[in-house]
Amino acid sequence: MHIEHVVPETALAALLPGASYADAYRAVSELHSLDAPSAAKRIMGRSPAWVRALMAIRNAIVVPLGLRAGHDGTGPHVGMFPVLSESASRVVLGLDDRHLDFRVAVDVVPAPGLRRRITVTTLVRPHNRWGRIYLRLILPFHKLIVAAMLAQADRR
Repeated sequence: MHIEHVVPETALAALLPGASYADAYRAVSELHSLDAPSAAKRIMGRSPAWVRALMAIRNAIVVPLGLRAGHDGTGPHVGMFPVLSESASRVVLGLDDRHLDFRVAVDVVPAPGLRRRITVTTLVRPHNRWGRIYLRLILPFHKLIVAAMLAQADRR
């Protein structure tokens, strides 16, 4: 699966007004029946071992500083992220926290040849200095993680 970094759709800014960071990654899946909820589960519902290890390190560092480790166990979620909205073509995941808020949109639309185009867009709105520092520190890892997670959409 070829994954490309693309410019986020401007309309998605409405998912998190005031976001200071946005990125998007896109791939085309051969799974012609894939919809957004299925894609979100394939992408975010499981993580490669190296991503789980990084998240464990992240949680050990940031939870004592007041950042949440994931969903609180209530309501629908995919992986560690709460589902904020869901349709056949888009799933929006996200958390609002003391230091920053984020949204992840997983969009699935038809592509030529009965394929599906999957786009994962991330939006982040830091609230304070700690949120901006955290965002700066995790961005290099975020880019690697999103690409690795998106690659899972086509895996059986």
